[in-house]
Amino acid sequence: MNAIKVCLRSELRPSSGYRPAEPLWKRAPTRDDLGRPLSDFMMIIPSLSKRPEHEIRNTLRTIEQVLLTYGHAVVFADMNLKLNTLWVTVRPVPGICLELPAAIKMQVPEALLVGQKQD
Repeated sequence: MNAIKVCLRSELRPSSGYRPAEPLWKRAPTRDDLGRPLSDFMMIIPSLSKRPEHEIRNTLRTIEQVLLTYGHAVVFADMNLKLNTLWVTVRPVPGICLELPAAIKMQVPEALLVGQKQD
């Protein structure tokens, strides 16, 4: 179990953890169907991959439920268990890049939003 790839256009689909995946920059969409730019954010879930398999599955199920709740905004999500990172691409909905990570953190308290350091 290496990575979970999620595409929310219709339904969540786990990817095979046994095949090398294309780089994220090739898979994650940057524009919607109308050509408008999309936004994205990344979260780290420290040591997720080192937990027992049932805990990993429960955490991924919890994240999946949050993403489905925000299905109107979520376009793509990728959980990389090797790096313990969650990448989410969203439509340009005002405030979504703070609201959605906050919703994930409410359900998965150890999840940390990655951001740029302010000078």
